[in-house]
Amino acid sequence: MLIMVLLVPIVLGIAQVALVLHVRNTLAAAASEGARASAPVGATPADGVSRARAMIRRAVAARYADDVTASWSTVGGMPGAVVEVRARVPALGLLGPSVNLTVRGHAVRDVAP
Repeated sequence: MLIMVLLVPIVLGIAQVALVLHVRNTLAAAASEGARASAPVGATPADGVSRARAMIRRAVAARYADDVTASWSTVGGMPGAVVEVRARVPALGLLGPSVNLTVRGHAVRDVAP
């Protein structure tokens, strides 16, 4: 019984860290995919935003897709697309304090010849 008092909080803590990392990795993948979607010739930043939001909604809760922005930028000196996702993830239980996450995806844009 005494071991359970120590073991349960450790297991729950590990599960919570795994949840935060899963959401962060999912948001990072969606941001990268959104940047790639806005990189082809004729695509717009809005295409990247819609692609990132769709991926986030399919993988995790839709509330994480509320704050997604995209813009043109330079990536390594080349014209590029940047998609940024901001979200708050509960860090201590579902009703506990939240952690602010900001992830960015970058892609080099195609240019018309």
